Amino acid sequence: MPLFESPPEAVDKVYAKSLFELAEAEGGRSRLESLAAELDEFVELTRAESQLSEFLSSRILGADDRARSLSSMFEGRISELLLRFLQVLNRKERLSRLLSIVAAYEEMVQEKFGRIEVNVYTREPISADQIASIKARLETATGREPVIYPYTVPGMIGGVKMQIGDRLFDDSIQTSLRNMTELIKEDGAAAIRTKSSDQFLSDLDDA
Repeated sequence: MPLFESPPEAVDKVYAKSLFELAEAEGGRSRLESLAAELDEFVELTRAESQLSEFLSSRILGADDRARSLSSMFEGRISELLLRFLQVLNRKERLSRLLSIVAAYEEMVQEKFGRIEVNVYTREPISADQIASIKARLETATGREPVIYPYTVPGMIGGVKMQIGDRLFDDSIQTSLRNMTELIKEDGAAAIRTKSSDQFLSDLDDA
């Protein structure tokens, strides 16, 4: 069973807060941010390595056996703080909630320093100018400093998707097509004809 990815629950935030306080005590802002980066790398590793994800969330493997394996695999490869935290989650049988706990931790770091992390998904790589434009628009909209992480998704038709925390804002062409289909189902073809083909194509270009 892979790691469970969902919006953070109350108990996830409790664990995240404990980790936040430990990191802050260990080295203030620099440690909070370096741990956030380390957590991102660890999460990406679990997504890339399905066996690792299954190992962390397996209910068949006993906590003691997994604790020994965690030490064997990660001692010296990740920070002592992160390894200790993974061992705590293992003992409490919360490793399957790791992704949600990490999300809660990162939200705390962002709120602490007035920043917001945004994942941007596009079909083709976006330029530095486009990233700067997105950043400026988000900063105006949120009043916080956006940190942009661009990703390319070849399966997308076009447009852009932005994820902020557990919220996904879909401004892609797929959304326009889906909305059109729903409009046909709800209001019939006559409703579609009220919008000119030029306007519809313009909407797709803007999506």
